[in-house]
Amino acid sequence: MTEKLFYEDAYIQSFTANVLEEGVDEAGRRFAVLDSTAFYPEGGGQPCDTGKINGIRVTDVQSVNGVIRHYLEEELGMSHEKVNGEINWERRYDHMQQHAGQHILSAAFEELFGIRTTSFHLGEKTVTIDLDTDSLTEEVLKKAEKKANEIILENRAIETKWITFGEASRYPLRKELAVTGNIRLVIIPDFDYNGCGGTHPHSTGEVVAIKLLKWERQRKHVRLEFVCGGRVLKQLGEKQAVIRELSRLLNSPQDKMTGAARQLLEEKKALQAALDEAKDQLLEHEVKVLLQKAIHKEGYKLLVQVFRNRTIQELQKMARLAIEKDAGVVAAFVAENENKLQLTAASGNETTNIDLKKAASFIFPLIEGKGGGQPHFIQGGGQRTMPGEELAKAFEEILASASLQMDKKY
Repeated sequence: MTEKLFYEDAYIQSFTANVLEEGVDEAGRRFAVLDSTAFYPEGGGQPCDTGKINGIRVTDVQSVNGVIRHYLEEELGMSHEKVNGEINWERRYDHMQQHAGQHILSAAFEELFGIRTTSFHLGEKTVTIDLDTDSLTEEVLKKAEKKANEIILENRAIETKWITFGEASRYPLRKELAVTGNIRLVIIPDFDYNGCGGTHPHSTGEVVAIKLLKWERQRKHVRLEFVCGGRVLKQLGEKQAVIRELSRLLNSPQDKMTGAARQLLEEKKALQAALDEAKDQLLEHEVKVLLQKAIHKEGYKLLVQVFRNRTIQELQKMARLAIEKDAGVVAAFVAENENKLQLTAASGNETTNIDLKKAASFIFPLIEGKGGGQPHFIQGGGQRTMPGEELAKAFEEILASASLQMDKKY
């Protein structure tokens, strides 16, 4: 068994140990097993420690069938010899703050509102807990955060104690135990008693502060996101930088930024509406001019036009405008967009002898694409396997085919 120095003293940053084994796992990752370690293996919602062993970076630490494996970038080549281990202390202490903060916050929710924590995850930037409730209110969030920060300011001791399963009944445990052998309790006297294998600071004051960020529903639970300790200061710094930049861009002090942003969005919405109206007027004028170029065919008029860099939405709008203005026209618009070709076609209600849906089954395979629609309106696209003008010509030839006569059911 590897001696777990992180349980003897969570503040150990360096240590010496003997190498018991070196190996490669099923995924080809190198690992070493030591007779003692201060590296915490991933577990219980807390990520593993990282650091170095003899100057070689430790990338991961896992407990595999009770054996703690230290995954390394390179082979140690030091079997049965002493090595020096060094913990990434900044990462370890951050995890200690976050994990202790989670205990405090979960206990606050349970004490104040009877809301239990069902799971916990310590991420790289934030921490989340899943709460056994389907909703939260601002009042509940404020009271829980206030209570948690009061416990932190009281600088209560955080104690650890090993007990047997039989002794566990003497303590008001916050949740059911997941193990039945030796049990490690993490205790904040008169507030929280919890079976936990994670690392924690000596006192609640070292958590510094807790700040709730946001929550969302997850099925029948609520997932709450928050930060503790140094992460609170980091979040504050990041948000302050954003506020300073927004204040500069909006030319407004912080207390008036919301109003300035709202006014800017309203102005943008009005400008967008005016722009859309102007675009529609331009398209309508463009279609009116194009209709003058429509060619008379047997039983209908044909308008075919090729564009560069027009959206499919514009093609659709133009096709509909064309048949609104002239119900006897078949309008086909092709757009070349980088390596794509797109086509939209429409026929007016008076043009009853052409089935555009049938035309689609012939035209889109020519460009290795797909499309479809109704007998009076089709759209689709594919690869630019030919110039747009060639596709337009092919479409015109397909329309002249007798096989495109409208079925009676239409």
